[in-house]
Amino acid sequence: MTATLTPPQRPAPAALPVAGGRRRFASARAIGALMLREMATTYGRTPGGYLWAILEPVLGIAILTFAFSFFFRQPPIGTSFALFYATGVLPLQLFMTINNRVGSALIFSRPLLVYPAVTYVDALVARFVVTALTGVLTFYLIAGAMLMMLDLRVVLDMRQIFASLALASFLGFGMGVLNAYLFLRFNIWQVLWQIVSRPLFLISGVIFIYDQLPATLRDILWYNPLIHVVGQLRKGFYASYSGAYVEPLYVVGVSLVCLVLGLRLLSWHAATLIHES
Repeated sequence: MTATLTPPQRPAPAALPVAGGRRRFASARAIGALMLREMATTYGRTPGGYLWAILEPVLGIAILTFAFSFFFRQPPIGTSFALFYATGVLPLQLFMTINNRVGSALIFSRPLLVYPAVTYVDALVARFVVTALTGVLTFYLIAGAMLMMLDLRVVLDMRQIFASLALASFLGFGMGVLNAYLFLRFNIWQVLWQIVSRPLFLISGVIFIYDQLPATLRDILWYNPLIHVVGQLRKGFYASYSGAYVEPLYVVGVSLVCLVLGLRLLSWHAATLIHES
């Protein structure tokens, strides 16, 4: 009896690797997941959630309005104390919130950054997008409610308003990226930054008009980019306010320098700093 020889089976062809060794849209998926995590942890687990994002600046504006209305008959510009201080508090709040959130993004997402699918850029962008969208929405809700409730006859220049919000957001992102490296590299800097940034409320044009300051003080404060951000917003709310000193390109330049420097430092040191215990 003869045995029947069967030809050897050819192995199945191996699946072709995905180009670049990564899943398609991996970065977009990671950013989307990080954004959902950010919304759940930042606003979903705190008392009031998103409501507190609105109440915090409203309380600040109310306190300023109540305090200064006792000492002055009218604000430095316009007739409404509430509107004047809102045009200073809201852009400063937007900048500070974005800067602080982006600055602590890598510390907050450090457990996830050990996975190759999640990069430090994903963490920075996700926090920026969520915080910026929340801040801009908060601004429009507060400003819109204020204009209706106080029955203010204001001719709005939406281009100036949008430009101010964009400048505040970009400045917050650029400085936030630089702080993201500094917070990782120097533990003490996160505490020092909270101290250093407190005077910004007093020197950024929130409670005064830049044009009414002495010339010597104007020459110094001009280099504070937030002076330009606040002035840009007031140009959008007060048709009679020229704000000739406002220079948006200066704010963009400062933002780009901080952003490029922060990204360069992170590209050199992020992997080491993130994996440190």
